[in-house]
Amino acid sequence: MAGAISLLGIPHDENSSYLQGAAKAPPLITRELTSDAYSSWSETGFDLTGRFVDHGDIDFTQPGDPWQRIESEVGRALDAGHPLISLGGDHAISWPVLRAVRRRHPSLTIVHIDAHPDIYHAYGDNPRSHTSPFARIMEERLADRLIQIGLRAVNDHHRDQFKRFGVEVEEAAHFGESLTLDLKTPVYISMDLDGLDPAFAPGVSHREPGGLSTRQVINLIQSINQPIVAADIVEYNPSQDLSNMTALVAAKLTKEIAGMMLRTSPAVD
Repeated sequence: MAGAISLLGIPHDENSSYLQGAAKAPPLITRELTSDAYSSWSETGFDLTGRFVDHGDIDFTQPGDPWQRIESEVGRALDAGHPLISLGGDHAISWPVLRAVRRRHPSLTIVHIDAHPDIYHAYGDNPRSHTSPFARIMEERLADRLIQIGLRAVNDHHRDQFKRFGVEVEEAAHFGESLTLDLKTPVYISMDLDGLDPAFAPGVSHREPGGLSTRQVINLIQSINQPIVAADIVEYNPSQDLSNMTALVAAKLTKEIAGMMLRTSPAVD
């Protein structure tokens, strides 16, 4: 199907350092995404009705390494030929997702929106911690550039890692509407919902006040002028949500990323 977007649920949170619960997120985001209560149109002018190819949620009850399963299932979804949005799950999943994405995109820039850099070498001696995926991603050269936006919980170890990996950082304190991303390659968006101020997305495990608004994040996404080939939306924790507010925000961001995937695709009908 031309002009389609693949969806894949990755209900895994075993590497969360504080509160688990993000594994329950994918079906709740999908429920809001398909609800008759909301418009099916993206702000970019695409009616998303019938455009999502839902690959379901990965089954982690089967034996084996979850990372291998994620990489394999993401690869299978990408084989359909459409841009992919993965619904987490905690942020640890981005590492195996990007292993599969990188094989198909030898040039790739990550635009990462988050309160936290998630670039610890190994938090709590766990190299798969949800605080560490971007250290692994950059060690394995799964992207040419990493741009981190909205950070507001940065320490000296993070700064050392920024230097080590050449990370480009736009902290929340310096974020402005005039921010322009000089992008030259296809793009992967990694959207941690705690990148938003908790006033807009309270349903996260690590609330960090002083973040971006939903409007600012949507505007940033809409400013991307290169093909968006894949994305993840992670760290929604339903146990911390209020009236499904964060699930709705996650669904809205899914729609707007999907709309931009369609807009930036070389050929969409």
